Amino acid sequence: MANLYDKAGLVNIPVGYQEGFLYNIKPTDNTLAFRFNRDSAATRVNKEGLIEEVLGDKPRIDYTDSLTSPSFLLEPQSTNLQLRSQEFDNPIWTVQRATLTANDAISPDGTLNAYKLTHTSGTSGYVFDTIPTVNSGDSRLISVFAKYIDDEVFKIVTFTDSGYAEFNLLNGTVTSVSGTITDARIQNYGNGWYRCSCKYTATTTATRNYGFFLDDTSKEGVHIWGAQVEAENTSGYNGEYATSYIPTEGSTVTRTQETCNGAGSASTFNSTEGVLYAEIAALDLSETSIRRLGVTKNGTYEGVRLQLNNGSISATVYNGTTSQYSKLVNIDNSIFHKVALKYKTNDFALWIDGIEYHPQSSGSTFSDGTLDDISFDYLGANYFYGKVKGVYVFNEALTDDELQQLTT
Repeated sequence: MANLYDKAGLVNIPVGYQEGFLYNIKPTDNTLAFRFNRDSAATRVNKEGLIEEVLGDKPRIDYTDSLTSPSFLLEPQSTNLQLRSQEFDNPIWTVQRATLTANDAISPDGTLNAYKLTHTSGTSGYVFDTIPTVNSGDSRLISVFAKYIDDEVFKIVTFTDSGYAEFNLLNGTVTSVSGTITDARIQNYGNGWYRCSCKYTATTTATRNYGFFLDDTSKEGVHIWGAQVEAENTSGYNGEYATSYIPTEGSTVTRTQETCNGAGSASTFNSTEGVLYAEIAALDLSETSIRRLGVTKNGTYEGVRLQLNNGSISATVYNGTTSQYSKLVNIDNSIFHKVALKYKTNDFALWIDGIEYHPQSSGSTFSDGTLDDISFDYLGANYFYGKVKGVYVFNEALTDDELQQLTT
């Protein structure tokens, strides 16, 4: 990569940042850095593997997927509707045929504040709360962190128009879903903790009780921490997944959307030829909105773009408002891929993970000096919500061997 680095006009990997800025490795001029905005606090997984709060306007370098290879995390706005996300013995929560033991284990944030939930009698024991009125046909995304003690079977359950998602906390799997519950997920957060989540869709308009269930009175139970309830499709994203944890202490809390844009200048990029490269992943395979990362002539449609959309990765090149190249590869974009878009007059191609897709020997690029901006959006829309391990813009169209090396 050393010789390729010399050919790059811009190199960004998620290491340098401060409030309001994400810095590039190249160019080193900090006036050409990405401008970052988020008008609220948010959480990330730090390099110790713990969930921690990050202050507003500070980029999140997140280690959820790997403690050795972090990514820059960008998310839409979302609100945790659960008023007491960590205090399961608060009066807003109701305990039935079960006991709660406070401060019984180290939680995913590294403090002694997780609860033990034990089933004591009857067919099921649980702790539950009420979701504010949900209109018929609308959905909520429910999540909670859970850890195996000696009861591997753990459930998220909704009442009224009933449904459940069942998880195995011993081996980290979803074992079944039923009724109004769909899209159950389980994600390993280390130290025995899993984040269990699912989508609930209402069949009538009413408030809803939801809770966390155990079925075996012969066992000590599980640990729980960090409950979250989010409204689907109302906060800038279109998917069926829980977003990063939003702690609450008596009221709903909103994490505002994140934007990152405006890096580089006309002198940073070669407009006649080049390569836009990124190692990226969508937040979830269910995300159906277009998420764009691109180099453009600021304020116009002209430019080169990589896009995540509905289980695919695509690339586009526009000269003025005329499409010169537009290709798509269907792929699981919820996992990281190394993606490169080569652009040069009569020489275009999309490379993903060492494989060339859709080479094209026709089309034009731009007049020199046209491209002057790289942003994680497109003209203030199609915001890139996802995970980014690196972004490079090369100032010449790389050879096939170089592109294979870059994307492998």
